[in-house]
Amino acid sequence: MADNFREYGWDDEINNEDAFTLLEPGDYEFEIVKYERGRHEGSAKVPPCNKAIVTFKVGDTELNENFLLCSMLEWKLSQLFLSVGLKRHGEPLRMNWSALPGKHGVCKVVQNKYTKDGREYVNNRIDKLYAYDEQPANAVPLTARTSQPTGQWQQPTQQSGWNGGSFGGWNG
Repeated sequence: MADNFREYGWDDEINNEDAFTLLEPGDYEFEIVKYERGRHEGSAKVPPCNKAIVTFKVGDTELNENFLLCSMLEWKLSQLFLSVGLKRHGEPLRMNWSALPGKHGVCKVVQNKYTKDGREYVNNRIDKLYAYDEQPANAVPLTARTSQPTGQWQQPTQQSGWNGGSFGGWNG
């Protein structure tokens, strides 16, 4: 189990207030922490297929990326295995998922802006995994502190018509 996971008891003390940290866009060294097998249920662009959910440690944060096991995304699977040196250019590879944890490489991280439930959010996404022989020399080392707390939580603003202490007209 990952070192950053611990089940709490009902009366345990908690302290950490940061939901996640946001990395600046750029090239970073990474380590693959784990992979999980899953299933993609299908979409308008990709039919149902197996998927791997790969967890990358980048700086002091973890990023999850999905790798769909289908021929139209074979390039992305090759990119993953090339990035850690398990695949060589121009040679076929039988994917060995259990060999991935602990492997290192370099990736390009971007900030991904998206809208959900009418609100805008920003998270990190791996945009590119550099092949083992194409890795930029200026990548941020894995051991460097690469992120800062987001500090994006804001006190909700009071809406007009709000009745302090009244929840939707329920007066219990």
